[in-house]
This record gives sequence, C-alpha cells and structure tokens, in this order.
Amino acid sequence: MKKTLILWLFILVKLGLHAVIIGPGYDLHRDEYLHLDQAKHLAWGYLSVPPFTSWISYLILLLGNSVFWVKFFPALFGVLTMVVVWKAIEALKGGLFALILGAAAVTFSVLLRINMLYQPNSADVLFWTLLYFSVLKYIESEDNKWLYLTAVALGFGFLNKYNIIFQVIGLIPALLITPQRKIFANKHLYFAGIIALLIALPNLIWQFQNNFPVVHHMQLLEKTQLVNVNRLDFLKEQLLFFMGSIFVLFAGFFSFFRYPAFRKYQAFFLAFVFTLSLFTYLRAKGYYAIGLYPIFFAFGAVYLENALRVKFTWLRPVAVLVILLLFIPVFRVAFPIDSPAVMSQHSKRYQALGLLRWEDGKDHALPQDFADMLGWKELAEKVDAAYEKIEDKSHTLVLCDNYGQAGAINYYSRYNIQAVTMNADYINWVPLDEEIKNVILVQNADDDDQERKKEQPLFKTILRTGKIENQYARERGTSIYALLDAKVSINEILKSDISENKWD
Repeated sequence: MKKTLILWLFILVKLGLHAVIIGPGYDLHRDEYLHLDQAKHLAWGYLSVPPFTSWISYLILLLGNSVFWVKFFPALFGVLTMVVVWKAIEALKGGLFALILGAAAVTFSVLLRINMLYQPNSADVLFWTLLYFSVLKYIESEDNKWLYLTAVALGFGFLNKYNIIFQVIGLIPALLITPQRKIFANKHLYFAGIIALLIALPNLIWQFQNNFPVVHHMQLLEKTQLVNVNRLDFLKEQLLFFMGSIFVLFAGFFSFFRYPAFRKYQAFFLAFVFTLSLFTYLRAKGYYAIGLYPIFFAFGAVYLENALRVKFTWLRPVAVLVILLLFIPVFRVAFPIDSPAVMSQHSKRYQALGLLRWEDGKDHALPQDFADMLGWKELAEKVDAAYEKIEDKSHTLVLCDNYGQAGAINYYSRYNIQAVTMNADYINWVPLDEEIKNVILVQNADDDDQERKKEQPLFKTILRTGKIENQYARERGTSIYALLDAKVSINEILKSDISENKWD
C-alpha cells in the first residue's frame, strides 16, 4: 500500500510539472500541428512518420482537439515509462528506496523535456523501455509470455518510429555472446517474431506501395543534417541528458560486473554499447539514443540500494536530494516557463549554453524550439482575415511554405480552413477535385520574390494582406498574399509542383 501511494505521488508530480513547464504565452510547436493533421488523413504510413502517432491524433480529435489533450498524451507516455521502470525495479527485487530513487531519476530528467511536446519521441522512449523490460522479465522467469510482449512492444514501436530497429540491432549480438544465447533455441522467440512482423506488416506494405519513402528520407537526412553532427558532441550530449542522475546510470552499468545477481543481465550492457556505438558511427542526433537509458535506472537504483544498506544508509536521502537539486538549474533553462519577453531578458544564460544558436548558424533572442511555439495564432488570424474577404471561398486554396504554417492555420482557423504545402505529408493532401480560382499564399520571411513577379502572369489581382509581427517568433516576417481570379489552370501548375517536390 505504501509503495502504491508513493508511485501515485510520482505520477501526480509528473503530471503537475507538465501543467507548468509551458507558459501561457506560447502556442503549440510547429511539429505538433503536422501530427494533429494526420488524424484527418488516416493511413498506414506517412512521408514523415509511421502511423501510430496519427492514431493518437485521431483520439485527440475525438476528444475535442484541445491543447489539454495534445499535451496529455506525451505526458501519459512519460508516466508509463516511469511505471515500467518502477516495475523493472520490483522485478529486480528492489525495495522502497530503489523505487523512489529510480522514479526520481526518470521524473527529474530530460524525459520531462521529451514529454513536453506532442511528437513520436515520447512513445518511442516508452516502447524502448517496454521492450527492454520484457526481455528482463523473460531472463528472470523464462516465461514465454514475455517474448510475446517483447514482440508487441517491437511491432508497435516500429509503427511509431523506425528508430527502434537500432535497439534490436544492438540487442541480438549482445544476447548471442552471453549465456542468454539459449533464447535463440526457443521456438516461441520465432513465433513472437512473426507477431511483431504481422503488426508492422501494413506499414511495410505501404512503404512498398509508395516506393519506400523512408529510405529516401534517411538518405536526405544523412546528406542535410546528420553529416553535420559531430560524433564527439553526440557523446557529450549523452552525458548531459541525465546530468542530475548520471550516478544512477553509472551504478547500473557497474552492477553488471560487481553485483552477482545482475550478471545474468550483462546482455543489457552489451546491447547498450552496441546500439550507442552504431548511433555514434552513423552520426545520429543525440536524442535518438534517449530510449536506451530508462531501464538502466532500474539496475542502478537496486544496486545502490544494496550498496548503501549498512554503513552508508545516510547517503540514500542524499542521492535523491542530489537529483532534485541538480534538476533545478536544468528546469530554469530547458522549459519556456516565463513569457518570451522575460526569457529574452535572460538571454545571456541561454547564450552561455549555446541554446540561442539556430539552424541558420546565428544567435537569436530565444532558443529555436521556443521560437517555434510563437506566432502561429497570429498567422491563422491574419489568414482568416484575408479569407473572409474572398467571396468565392469554395474555390480558394491556402498554400503555405512549410508544414508548420499549414498545420497551425488548420488548427486555429475559425473557418475550418485546410491549408496545404508542398512540404512533408501535406503534398499528398492538396485538394485538386475542383478548379482553384483564388490562392492565399503564405511565404517565409526569406522569400526573394516579395513583389510576386512569379504569380503576376497567373492572377488578375495580387495583394499583400499582412505578415507575422511577433518579434520572438521564428516565423517573424512570414507574409500573407491574396492571389485572386486565376487566369490559367492553377490545378495543372500544382500537379506539376507536386510531381517535382514529391521526394523533397
């Protein structure tokens, strides 16, 4: 009963933190709008992600599509991750201190930041942790049901984010070179593998039918982003992710070689080394590896509980206190708690940590993620104002430069506008059933054709109706144009653009 009450206390603390980590002056993040729009176009795959996120988005849509539910689900996935770690500690025979230490290490960590936004990352960490937990339970009990739970975690993890394949690539050789290789003689492992394949199969078929866009996007990602990732910086990030609780992780790694009860679990440490090495070699982004860590808090917490059992029991509360105290400075800079104006007054704090450097290589007033949560309502309001003045709304298209603009307009518009773009999944959602006569064009601030010379031969009237003024928004300067009374077939032009941009 006492343990259950403490678990619920951590759950309430976790949910309570999510209620305060984003100040009221912020909109949703640009990525969140894209994922929410997928609910209106359900499919077994998308150019950007597998289908799992769209299912959650559909549930959010059924619940009213409010910001509360958008933020609830990533927080829920974070809570479930903590609960899985709690159950892993219990499976490892951990007591109350180990449970508290492990729960604190998970709650007051980078996972709070991951769970702040509605993206596939929160569910990704959950599925990684659940997969490791299932393998742990199988090694402990040799009960075949855990192999099937592993398959379910793998299958749905794959439908959430292909990243989980790297976990399996690291786990297989780790099992092969330890005594746990006997698992490969168990027929139920292969039956479970078939179940995982069946769960993932609809998406694999979709990939095949669409010429495997995931392969193209991986190649594009490698050329445009991963090539710029410094391997040493990747490894440094791993140390910073769990800075306040890193001693628990190190204790977990150490335990596989010093704590006799954990030697049968050495495959976990080897799997960690293999997967992290693969990520390092491939120049992966730092956060790709976050799913590796939660399960090791369970091992570290139980090991420290036993290590501090006799002479050093006074260090137990100190260990928990260290996690809490070291999280305070992280909390001050990792979350948009204050208004943009207040945060900009503390720009030196962020600049010292390199957080003001955006993808354009320049320093700005706010970290890029925070600036990506501003200006969207303003954009939707100004698009609505332009849309309101157009008489023939049924033949009017709102065409944007990027998916954030399109998704934000769709989320906030009073007119239920369904804006599109030649960017991300929206390229498949451009409505071409009826002839388009008017276009509301949303263009980035760096657009080099502000006089719309390109569109002048295509429309009778071109008006600039507004732009984003929010000085802290990444979209500041984004302009809105009304292109009225088309003189040519806009549909044919869009079909050509779709063909050219399909794989961009």
